[in-house]
Amino acid sequence: MRSLLRPLALALPLCCLFAPPVQAGTHVDVGIGLRFDNRYHHDHYYPAPGYVVAHAPPGAVVVHHHADPYYFHGGVWYRPYGPRLRVVLPPVGIVVPLLPAAYVSLRIGGFPYFYANGVYYQSAPGGYVVVNPPPEAAQAVPAPAPVPLKPDPILYPRNGQSAQQTEADRQECNRWATSQPSALNDAGVFNRAVEACMDGRGYSMR
Repeated sequence: MRSLLRPLALALPLCCLFAPPVQAGTHVDVGIGLRFDNRYHHDHYYPAPGYVVAHAPPGAVVVHHHADPYYFHGGVWYRPYGPRLRVVLPPVGIVVPLLPAAYVSLRIGGFPYFYANGVYYQSAPGGYVVVNPPPEAAQAVPAPAPVPLKPDPILYPRNGQSAQQTEADRQECNRWATSQPSALNDAGVFNRAVEACMDGRGYSMR
């Protein structure tokens, strides 16, 4: 009997990991240090606040706020915790240069917001600033993603930019374009904003 119970006990955490969320629009703890964020149909797993890691993930950005260092990667914020790092909620006012790859665009009270992992951002000098949840956040719905009028253009770096730099510039220009007036409702405005941004960063588009 003991030999049968042991595999079952080991399998239970894996079942919990893939269990569906119990309520829409909430953070659901799913065990093994993870939680599922399905607010605004975000539908992503993140390490829960308090989770401790040995070191920052590769590619993490170091951001200082009032001289305190924070590490940011994939929508997750970390702070030093002795020789290791602990997952935390970021302070309001901290600015990160890039949004995570997975985020939701919102328009609340006439202003654009970006959401990921329980945190709201707005465009700011130098990137995106963490802000308090707006009062109407509970009733907000995701803004429709702009639909391109034509296939994605081919980018030609004019200044010898690497593939990694080209992709980073492309993502940043896409995010900047969503902040332009009418871009979320007019694909033509969105595409023109992207082209202007990429041209200013040294790319030709065909």
